[in-house]
Amino acid sequence: MKALILSGGTGSRLRPLTYTNAKQLIPVANKPILYYAIEAIKEAGIEEIGVIVGETKDEVISALGDGSEWGVSFTYIPQEAPLGLAHAVKIAEDFIGQDDFLMFLGDNLVRQGVKSFVEQFQREKPNSLILLSRVDEPQRFGVAELDGGRVIRLVEKPKNPPSDLALVGVYLFDNHIFQAVHSIQPSWRNELEITDAIQYLVDQNFRVDAHIIDGWWKDTGKPEDVLEANRMMLEQIDSRVDGYVCEHSQIIGRVVVEKGAKVIKSTLRGPLIIGSGSVVEDTYIGPFTAISENVEIKNSEIENSIVLKEVKISDIQCRIDFSLIGKGVKIQKQNNKPKAYNFVIGDNGQIDL
Repeated sequence: MKALILSGGTGSRLRPLTYTNAKQLIPVANKPILYYAIEAIKEAGIEEIGVIVGETKDEVISALGDGSEWGVSFTYIPQEAPLGLAHAVKIAEDFIGQDDFLMFLGDNLVRQGVKSFVEQFQREKPNSLILLSRVDEPQRFGVAELDGGRVIRLVEKPKNPPSDLALVGVYLFDNHIFQAVHSIQPSWRNELEITDAIQYLVDQNFRVDAHIIDGWWKDTGKPEDVLEANRMMLEQIDSRVDGYVCEHSQIIGRVVVEKGAKVIKSTLRGPLIIGSGSVVEDTYIGPFTAISENVEIKNSEIENSIVLKEVKISDIQCRIDFSLIGKGVKIQKQNNKPKAYNFVIGDNGQIDL
């Protein structure tokens, strides 16, 4: 069995971060989202992985390399434009060949992994097995209608959903899926929809089964989803202090301080993680915060946030909360007269004062 990871989307809902970052490489608990998918695939015993890449391919290839870090091999498959998930399957046909394969959307997190899902497919041998989860807003997703454990209908982002069962972004297929992707037509979005391809299998009497997960899953397509994923992953960390924490600092709860980080006269209330090379001084870091590498935070307060590399925050009197702060950002107090707010903000940024 092989795997196919989709890492070619533009991440428009995560602007402005994704103007300069692949959305799949945004860190959650200081680890790129895409790495969690690779680890889950490796845990399931799959070592040959195709990676669909788009306009951020150079960044993705630089971050992943040849796969040896995980004990897998990568084959990079360029997609000239985001033309749909079924299009990604279509262009991967030469890589997949006649093998069964697992398809994993690179911006999805499945905390329980996919090993049991793969084992079910290998044991029961349907033509396709799709992962589903009950959601509060099925209108945002592809939605499945079931008869027992069998899929009878799929609808992409329906106005009137037939159920609350959303496609999670993890699929298993045998080679009949290539017949499907070559047979369907582009949707109104001018994309080849994976829901249409799976519906083709259903209509042609191929066996499409469903696996409803009862664990935690998150599609990290929006900033609030990324922050929620960060919360869930931080809940699993074990305390570890490899950096310097001075005797005048206080650690409460599960906290990771990476090697090379310094914590001076500060309070850390976990779960949280502070990346290597970062300096936290006279500061309160609250729960569910991930501080990346080489960040400086002084005389400030922050919680429930993700702070990317090389950010500088100083002398902020109001607590920073529920924030996603991109690489190299500076947030600082100015004492100039007359008082004013000075901003340099990327497209689609948001500031709440």
